[in-house]
Amino acid sequence: MIEKKPNIAVIIPAYNEEKSIGLVVQEIPRNWVDHVIVVNNNSTDDTVNVARENGAIVLTENRKGYGWACLLGIEKAKELGAEIIVFMDGDFSDYPGELPSVVQPILENNCQLVIGSRALGKKERGSLTPQQVFGNWLATKLIRLFYGAKFTDLGPFRAITTEALSQLKMSDKTYGWTIEMQIKAVKHKMKFIEVPVNYKKRIGVSKVSGTLKGTILAGIKILSAVFKYL
Repeated sequence: MIEKKPNIAVIIPAYNEEKSIGLVVQEIPRNWVDHVIVVNNNSTDDTVNVARENGAIVLTENRKGYGWACLLGIEKAKELGAEIIVFMDGDFSDYPGELPSVVQPILENNCQLVIGSRALGKKERGSLTPQQVFGNWLATKLIRLFYGAKFTDLGPFRAITTEALSQLKMSDKTYGWTIEMQIKAVKHKMKFIEVPVNYKKRIGVSKVSGTLKGTILAGIKILSAVFKYL
């Protein structure tokens, strides 16, 4: 373990994840993390109680949208003095135990942003839908074409310094959150890197890729973000 570890907070947006959120919180390496913040995004199930019972700080953001949940979590993380913020999903598709490898480049290589790339890691068969694979491929190709930056994924498992996050002035409230962060980091000439992360089938049905409406809306949002910040 590193000496003088910085204050690290994990933010987990969660919408109806009662079957998975406890597993996610339990597997986060607590010797690395100071605060686990679960942001309940208008859940109608028992997500709040399960998260709280497993030791998470639980906030509620009733405005639906991944970005809304992340923004509220960031406010709390800053209040708690977090120097590094890690984002991961609440559906147990990520491997929370891989958090050290996602944070390490910030600690050792002075990176400001680290993206956990599912494209570089091992994926369980069926963990990513064909539309997710194609969408990530297309979005990252467009980022490289228009912004000159090489990414392989828009994955949700990522770490960023709080200082860098403040500079980005994140604003997207829904599906464009991850791509906004990556494009703005490039435009701010921040030092970033991708690290391989493994990925498995989520527990439950995705609210985005699991529905036709969610897939279409996410696709439109992500593609429009590519051109929005030119």
